[in-house]
Amino acid sequence: MTSPTPAAWAWQGARDSLPMLIGAAPFGVIFGTLAIAAGLSPLTTQAMSLLVFAGSSQFIAVSLVAAGAALPVLWLTTFVVNLRHALYSATLLPYARQWPRAWRWPLAFWLTDETFAVVEHRFRTQGAAGGQWYWLGSSLAMYGNWQAWTLAGILLGRSVPGLAQLGLDFAMVATFAAIVAPQLKKRPTLAAATVAGLTALLARGLPYKLDLMLAALLGVGAGLLLEGKRKEAA
Repeated sequence: MTSPTPAAWAWQGARDSLPMLIGAAPFGVIFGTLAIAAGLSPLTTQAMSLLVFAGSSQFIAVSLVAAGAALPVLWLTTFVVNLRHALYSATLLPYARQWPRAWRWPLAFWLTDETFAVVEHRFRTQGAAGGQWYWLGSSLAMYGNWQAWTLAGILLGRSVPGLAQLGLDFAMVATFAAIVAPQLKKRPTLAAATVAGLTALLARGLPYKLDLMLAALLGVGAGLLLEGKRKEAA
């Protein structure tokens, strides 16, 4: 049996990311709408999606720009918000450690919450064969999708008042819930999700989205603790 070609691996990555493409669409539209409302030009708004490509950071940056925040405040805030990517990198490092920099650097730029969820699940359950191409396929699909929906938001920003208040962001929450739920079959995974969820709820409101980092760290700790006990019992 012949191995899949690089194009086939990339197509699989893009195909598996389809639910994420649908879930990210409302966010792209809302970002484009909010950026125009905040006074950014269409060119600047699209350039932010092209060069930054980080949804939550882009939303926060737009709100800070609208509030007249200084550049150092904007840079520091978006840096803290994106610290969760350090956790993503640590998780995927065992698979990507031996890849050349020509692969790791661009894939690191394109690593988003959605692509991480798709790639990590595939590597963990099916192995990392063709991993660079699979990751690339998911990344390019997400990148192109984000650019298209940002443009749609720019075009709709002035013609559909109040678009950002329609609750379209629920689509992303539902998408991630559908991905996480089937994985909650083992106690360590369930414990990690429970601790992370409770921590995020109790710590809600911490500045710079630190509640998310705290929830992630405590969730990982709880999962590792139970996983260690499970192995000792076995």
